[in-house]
Amino acid sequence: MKKNARKVEIKGNPLACPVCSADEFWERETLMNTAGATFLGFDWANKPAKNYICDNCGYVYWFLR
Repeated sequence: MKKNARKVEIKGNPLACPVCSADEFWERETLMNTAGATFLGFDWANKPAKNYICDNCGYVYWFLR
């Protein structure tokens, strides 16, 4: 999987890594699993979170919609 790092803005504010101060991130979506949905086999029904991963050090930001 090729990761395309880019600068990101959240509500008009530039995102910067709190660990290394880098300003380029790649993104992915991750399901926010809940115990109940997992127990019943409904993981697919959980809400997704958008992740921005620092291209320099790997720090992960999580944002819910």
